[in-house]
Amino acid sequence: MSELRARISPKLALHSLPADQPDVDPLTYEVIRHRMWSITEEMGETLKKMSGSHAVTEANDLDIAICDEFGQEVQVGLYNTGLIASMDLAIYWILQHRSDSPGIHEGDMFLSNDPWVGGGLHQNDTALIAPIFWEGELFAWTSAVCHLVDVGGAKPGSSDLEATDVFTEAVPTPPIAIVRGGEIQADIFDSFLRRSRLPHHVELDLRSQIGSNQLGQRRLTELLQKYGATTVKTVMKQMMNDAERRLRNRLISIPDGSWSSVSYLEQSGIGDRNLHKLAVTLTKQNDHMTFDFTGTDPQSGMINCPYSGMRAGVLMSVLPLLAGDIPWSAGGLMRCFDIVTEEGTINNATFPAAVGWGPITTGLATMNVVSETLGRMLDTSVDLKERVQACCTSSYDVVTLAGVDRQGAPNVNIMFTPMAGGFGARPYEDGADTAGSLNIPMGRAPDVEMQELAGPYLFLWRREEMDSGGAGRFRGGMSASTCLIPYETPSPLFGAFSSNGKARAEVNGLAGAYPGGPGLDVIVRGANVPAMFAAGTIPTSLDELGGHAEVVPNRLETLINLVDAVYIQPTGGAGYGDPLLRAPADVARDVANGRVSASAGTDVYGVVLSRSGEVDALGTENTRSDLRAQRIGGTPRGIGDRRPGEGERAIDENLVLVAGDSSPVVRCQHCGQDIGPDGSDLIIGVTTRDSQLPAAIPGMFASPSDYVDRDLVLRSYFCPGCATQLRAEIVPANETPTMR
Repeated sequence: MSELRARISPKLALHSLPADQPDVDPLTYEVIRHRMWSITEEMGETLKKMSGSHAVTEANDLDIAICDEFGQEVQVGLYNTGLIASMDLAIYWILQHRSDSPGIHEGDMFLSNDPWVGGGLHQNDTALIAPIFWEGELFAWTSAVCHLVDVGGAKPGSSDLEATDVFTEAVPTPPIAIVRGGEIQADIFDSFLRRSRLPHHVELDLRSQIGSNQLGQRRLTELLQKYGATTVKTVMKQMMNDAERRLRNRLISIPDGSWSSVSYLEQSGIGDRNLHKLAVTLTKQNDHMTFDFTGTDPQSGMINCPYSGMRAGVLMSVLPLLAGDIPWSAGGLMRCFDIVTEEGTINNATFPAAVGWGPITTGLATMNVVSETLGRMLDTSVDLKERVQACCTSSYDVVTLAGVDRQGAPNVNIMFTPMAGGFGARPYEDGADTAGSLNIPMGRAPDVEMQELAGPYLFLWRREEMDSGGAGRFRGGMSASTCLIPYETPSPLFGAFSSNGKARAEVNGLAGAYPGGPGLDVIVRGANVPAMFAAGTIPTSLDELGGHAEVVPNRLETLINLVDAVYIQPTGGAGYGDPLLRAPADVARDVANGRVSASAGTDVYGVVLSRSGEVDALGTENTRSDLRAQRIGGTPRGIGDRRPGEGERAIDENLVLVAGDSSPVVRCQHCGQDIGPDGSDLIIGVTTRDSQLPAAIPGMFASPSDYVDRDLVLRSYFCPGCATQLRAEIVPANETPTMR
């Protein structure tokens, strides 16, 4: 902070604590801390009640932050946590570049939607950031940020799938004073509205954000009046220090180590058929983490995010997985990790890269690889086993529909039903079905009726999809599909589709589980829906729709004709543990409840069921034995209930670390087979097998060749002794196998 302080104009007086300020008593500390929390909740509810945008009112795509005088985040809301990951960056920028000219004054509010500066992760994420003064000194900041439906640019919804730079997207606006001394600056306000195709929506959202900040300032002022500035500021600083201390203590309890993950983004723009690598290595030493993204591919097309999006990807994983029971004073939590990155890469793109889709492409892909490494790290700690979670639904399946509504007015909407993806499994339970996205704790899939009210379409169904959860000893959560048609509109709709995780399931399982089910979008051209309605029938499957089904690539802009139907299925949650270790009774129950197909129950889980759905114990034992033999091409050893013994430390539920003669050795804890020295590439000690897609993944409808030109396979790594599956991932067939 000393470097930042040196760059702030001496014209701006900052509130600081006296050197001899005594500690605050515990009761007062807790009262003020909880009041800070409640203020962020009240600010969020104020924004939602005033907004007219269903991105805010229905999907909770917003967030709130209270920051100290330097912009460090003291308390953040539980909405879209990615949005607050760049709020402090924007305030740092305001302090450095606006404190001298035009100055920072009481009653000001700054608008920012520049992802390179902060305040949001792409141009639609527009933040209003307000300083709070006390007795002439800058005391703190509040901020309210939300997704605005359209802020200009070449395409409806403001993101251009054909963009190769930011200049065909919405204009990024660095912080500008839209409110001065409590008065809205009409020229600034109107010029921002002028960019939008839906200025009435944007105006209402901006006014809602202004109201939210005003509410927060009133409540904080009341707190200052009651307890005094030094007491409140002491609590703010202590909140961050306490969060940092608690997270560092948690990290100390975890064995030191290094964990790596690699993912691939599919298609960087319309017409591209390549894969784009995203790599991370997490190193934990003592009480500190380093996330190293070296090896990530250069920026390309429209899938990029700047540094703010990469940082958000880290924070969106750290908050729920490592700090879910620690108060989210993000300014303290972020002191516990560093980020190493190369500029000009897909998740640290330099200006003027196209970044309009950044948060929902590379930003969420970053969250996924970080989540995998955190899950593997936590799996090494006996005390933190309950915090282990496999990756949840992957990059958001964005479908933007634009056209003319029932009243003949322009209409642009993002479908928020893909929010209903599955959560990742844990070492002791299945992932929650249709639980949402990890980065939005209070996210929602809006009611179908509300979406039909907001736009000119009719939903045919929304339901959980069989086999969409990743197979494992504990199954990943299922995702929900939706199918809709244009309705009560005189003209076709413009549709923009953008998603990752279609050619390959993007979220890997843990401890030998399968990845979550891949996403799928389909346009049925010339669907037979009107005739079915006339006959009194509602279609319930793609086959019943008739017409011609077109698999939608990762990036597509097209017309949705009045006789077409749109099918959207987001990815499911990843599993935990080898599927052959799942309790047969659980598989039987899943098959009976439509969560797992009968074929997957036999082919993947090795469970044989009678015609009445009962488990055939002998048939199951024989089938699982045969599947294990196929895995390693020979007779496997038997497995039992062996658990780590003296001198052995669990790496996950399959592997243990054992002290060796010269260095520790990784060993299968089911059969005692030595795999290899700790820290080495364990590929030399495992059996590897590639399986063809889509047949290898239950519920995978489309082939990778529908999306990309590289051949993809399900690569499985088995213990050569007992044939337990140690890891499974979808990778390019020509990629050199490695047990990262």
